[in-house]
Amino acid sequence: MEELVGLREGSSGKPVTLRELWSPCPRIRRSIQGGLEWLKKRLFRVGEDWYFLMALGVLMALISYAMNFAVRSVVRAHKWLYREVGDGHLLRYLSWTVYPVALLSFSSGFSQSITPSSGGSGIPEVKTILSGVILEDYLDIKNFGAKVTGLSCTLATGSTSFLGKLGPFVHLSVMIAAYLGRLRTKVIRESENKTKEMEMLAAGAAVGVATVFAAPFSGVLFSIEVMSSHFSVWDYWRGFFAATCGAFMFRLLAVFNSEQETITSIYKTSFPVDIPFDLPEIFFFVVLGAICGILGCGYNFCQRTFLFFLKANGFTSKLLATSPFFSVNPKAVGKERRRNETLVPYSKPLYSALAALILASITYPPGVGRFMASRLSMGEHLETLFDNNSWALMTRNSSPPWPAEPDPDNLWLEWCHPQFTVFGTLAFFLVMKCQILGTFSLGTSHPSLVHARLFASNSCHVRTTSLQFWMLILATTIPIPAGYFLPIFIYGAVIGRLLGEALSVTFPEGIVAGGEVNPIMPGAYALAGAAAFSGAVTHTISTALLAFELTGQIVHALPVLMAVLVANAITQSYQPSFYDGTIIVKKLPYLPWIRGRKIGSHLVTVSHFMNCTLTTLAKDMPLEEVVKVVISTDVPQYPLVETTESQTLVAIVKRTDLVQALQTEPASWAPGQQPCLQDILASGCPTQPVTLKLSPETSLHETHNLFELLNLQLLFVTSRGRAVGSVTWVELKKAISTLTNPPTPKASPLSREESPTFTSPRPEGAESK
Repeated sequence: MEELVGLREGSSGKPVTLRELWSPCPRIRRSIQGGLEWLKKRLFRVGEDWYFLMALGVLMALISYAMNFAVRSVVRAHKWLYREVGDGHLLRYLSWTVYPVALLSFSSGFSQSITPSSGGSGIPEVKTILSGVILEDYLDIKNFGAKVTGLSCTLATGSTSFLGKLGPFVHLSVMIAAYLGRLRTKVIRESENKTKEMEMLAAGAAVGVATVFAAPFSGVLFSIEVMSSHFSVWDYWRGFFAATCGAFMFRLLAVFNSEQETITSIYKTSFPVDIPFDLPEIFFFVVLGAICGILGCGYNFCQRTFLFFLKANGFTSKLLATSPFFSVNPKAVGKERRRNETLVPYSKPLYSALAALILASITYPPGVGRFMASRLSMGEHLETLFDNNSWALMTRNSSPPWPAEPDPDNLWLEWCHPQFTVFGTLAFFLVMKCQILGTFSLGTSHPSLVHARLFASNSCHVRTTSLQFWMLILATTIPIPAGYFLPIFIYGAVIGRLLGEALSVTFPEGIVAGGEVNPIMPGAYALAGAAAFSGAVTHTISTALLAFELTGQIVHALPVLMAVLVANAITQSYQPSFYDGTIIVKKLPYLPWIRGRKIGSHLVTVSHFMNCTLTTLAKDMPLEEVVKVVISTDVPQYPLVETTESQTLVAIVKRTDLVQALQTEPASWAPGQQPCLQDILASGCPTQPVTLKLSPETSLHETHNLFELLNLQLLFVTSRGRAVGSVTWVELKKAISTLTNPPTPKASPLSREESPTFTSPRPEGAESK
C-alpha cells in the first residue's frame, strides 16, 4: 500500500508524507535533525577515536574510584568490628580471620561460577591476545561483573591477603576497550578492522595501569614493556590520550569528594630538592639494584616452581581444576550420589578459604602480625616506608611503646615494636615473605621460555640458595581476581628501607662529600628498592617512572634508574619475567624471545624446521577430492595452487568459506562435465591473496621477527613460486628449543654447519640448492 502524501498550506514544494505533515512543529523538528547531522559531521571530522578513547578513560576512572570507595568502607567496618569485640583473644581472632576467609571464598566461588577466566591477574592472557592469538570468551563483557565483584572482595581483605588490583584492572580496561571498539564499528557503520581493534586493546591496557596509580606516562610505557614485543608509534597518542583522561578523572573525583584539595600524587614525599643525595651514595643504590635483581630471580623461580608443583600434585590439581573435584560414581544412587555432586562446586572456594585462614592467622596483630605491621593497609605501608626520617636513629636511645591502636599521625610506629628493633621488624617482614628452601642452578639463557623446564644450560652452573617467597606465592595461587604488582612493589620498598636504615646507622651524620654533610634518607632507598625489585620481577624499566609519578618527585631519578637497570640486567640474564612464567605454567600460546641470544639463529634457515606436510587445493581438483580433503583435515585455511602439477601458490581459501560454498545448492552442470574447484571459486567463493610468504633460505631470526612484528600465526613457504611447506608457532618454538638446548651428539662433535641438530628436509619436487 502506497503511503499517502500531501502538500503544506501555502507551500509549492514537493509533497511530503501525511505522518510528517500532521506531526507537531515540523519546521523545528527538521531544523533539529539538520543541526544534529551537521554536528555529527563536524565532530567526527577530527576522528571518532578521540571520543571512544576519552569514554574509555573516564569509565575506567569511575570504576576504579567507586571500587576504592567501596573497599575503604568495608575495611573500615572490619576495623570497627575488630575494635568492638573486646579484649577476648578468641573473639578478636575470629573477627580478624573470618572476615578475609568469607570474602576470599565468596570472591573465588562467585567469579569461578560465572567464568574461570575471571580469576588471576589477566595480564598474561592480555599479552597473548595482543600477540594475535584469539582466546575465546576471554574479552566477553559477561566476565566484567565477575571480575569487578571478585576483585572488590579481594581488595576488601586489606593487607591480610596482600594483593593489589593492577592486573585485573588491565583486564577490565581491555574488556571495555573491546566493547567500545565493537560499538564504534556500529556507530560509524564501518566493517570490522583487526588493526583498529588491536589499537583499542593496546590503549585499554595503558588505561588500566593509569587509573590504578594515576600515572599516565608510566601506564603507557609499562603496558608497552609488559604486553608488546613491538609497538607502533601510531598507537602512542591513543594510549597517552586515554591514559591521561583516565588519570585526570581518577584524581578529580578525589577532589570532588573532598579527599584532596587539588590534583596531587597518591603518595606524596618531601625529599629535599637542593642536595637529595651525596655522590658516594650512588654506589649503594647500585648495590641495592644488585640485591633486588638476585631476589627477583629467586622470586620468579619459586613462583613458577610452586605453580608447577600445584599442577603436578594430585590433590591440589583436582582442588584447583575447573572440572569436578570429586568424581561421581555412576553406580552411586540416592543420598550418596547427591553428596558427591554437592562437593563439586566447592573445591576452589575451599582452597581459597584454607589459604586465607593461613594468611590471616599469620598476620593476626596480637600474634606474629605485630612484628610485620599487619594493622597497616597496603597504601599505609608505602606511606610509611617512603618516610624521610631514619627510624633507627629516632629509636636509638629509647624504644617507643607499641600503640594499642594505629596512630594516624605516627603510623611508622607500627614498624617499631619494643621486643624488636626497626631492623628486626623489617627483617621479619622479609623473612615471613621469604624462606630458605634449597638450591638451584643458574644458566646463561632462558630455556624455561622454550619449554616448561625450570633450568637447563650447557654452560657452567652456579649453585646458590633458593628463596621461596611463600606468603606472596601462596597468595598468588588463590583462584581469585587479584593483582600481584603492588605486593612486589611494597616488598622491594621494604628491602630498600632496610638498607637505608643500615646506612643511616653506619653514617649517622651522613656521608661527607666536599666538606658538606647531608643525612641519609632511608625513604629514598625504599623508593629505589620498590622500583628495582618490581622492575626486576616484571622485566620493565618504566617502574622507575612509576615511582616518580606516585610520589610526585623526581629528585632521585639517576640513582633509582641505575638501580632498576642493574636489577633488570641480573634478572633478565637468568629468569623469564613473572608474566612470562605464568604464560608458561598456563600453557598459553607464546613465542620465545631470541633477540640478543648467542644461539646462532641467523645460521638456521626455514628449510631446516618448516613443516613439509602441506595440504594444498588445486583449481583443477575435482569436487569429490576437495570434499575428501575438507572432511579429513581441520586446518582453518588451505593454500590454493594453480594446478596439481605446478603447485604454484596463488591464493588462500578459508575453510569456513569453502564449506559454505560446497553446501550451497549446486548449479546445473553441462552433460559430461566434471565439476572442479575452479567452478566453485567462480561461483563466488572468496579467496585471499598471499601478501607475505617465506623462502626456504629465510633465516630463523628474520622469521621470528616477522611473526612478532605482524602478529602472525602461519606463513607458507614457497620455492620459485611452488608451495613447499608452512611455518607456525609450533615449528618456531621447536627450532628455538633445539638451538637453546641442543641434544647431546652420540657421535664425535661436529661443526655447527655439520651439526645434526637440524635436518634439512627436501620436499618432494623442490629443487636442491
